[in-house]
Amino acid sequence: MRNKIISVINQKGGVGKTTTVINLAAGLSLLEKKILVIDLDPQGNATTGLGLSNTISSDQTIYGVLNGTCNISNVIKKTNYKNLDLVPSNVDLSGLEVETAGDGRRAFILKDQIMAYLNNSGASYDYVLLDCPPSLSLLTIMALVSTNSLIVPLQTEFFALEGLTQLMKTIERIKNNLNKNLSIRGILLTMYDKRNKLSSQVEKEARDFFHEKVYKNVVPRNVRLSEAPSHGAPVLMYDKSCPGSKAYFNFTNEFLEQEKLYESAA
Repeated sequence: MRNKIISVINQKGGVGKTTTVINLAAGLSLLEKKILVIDLDPQGNATTGLGLSNTISSDQTIYGVLNGTCNISNVIKKTNYKNLDLVPSNVDLSGLEVETAGDGRRAFILKDQIMAYLNNSGASYDYVLLDCPPSLSLLTIMALVSTNSLIVPLQTEFFALEGLTQLMKTIERIKNNLNKNLSIRGILLTMYDKRNKLSSQVEKEARDFFHEKVYKNVVPRNVRLSEAPSHGAPVLMYDKSCPGSKAYFNFTNEFLEQEKLYESAA
């Protein structure tokens, strides 16, 4: 199987973006898919959420790769989970935009590094998942240039669709100027509360507007989902029987079913 690079993106924070990266990666790894997660958020939440430290030396993180200190092969870390590797991040990554201001090709640095690694190392990852920062920054643009497709977690709360409209405009600009093959793979509704009329309303509006792009499965509000990152574990490993785990297991299966449709159409 060819390597597939997928960015999980939303410029709003607190929508379940990193949670989705961690648990999709974990779900796929449990199904014997080999996964590489690249943490592009200076907060390093995907790093700590997979049990690694976000205070390690910068030349051991994605920052070292993007500033030219090292290659991706030098910074890949094994996690505690079979088939799941990580390129970690730390707070130094926040300085990259200023440091690369004079580089006319800076939007392509990440893509060049990923493709060089995948093409020259014999790496056999089925999926590379990029966890984007909660902003429309250089790091997000780098991810959009590097990726084949996007997964957008959408919090089922007020103003969620307005934020998505801004993201769609950015995606369209990148598509027109830097990456003509960019497309939204799917929209995942998160923090869903079936007791809340607003959640149902946002779901209806999203499905009416984006149609089949919205995944059938939704991720509920769930205490165990919130607890898992502090234990350095995906919720699928932390408590596999909780509603959050069941939702992400179901989403992983839906993701793979979608993959079969893509491959049959190719």
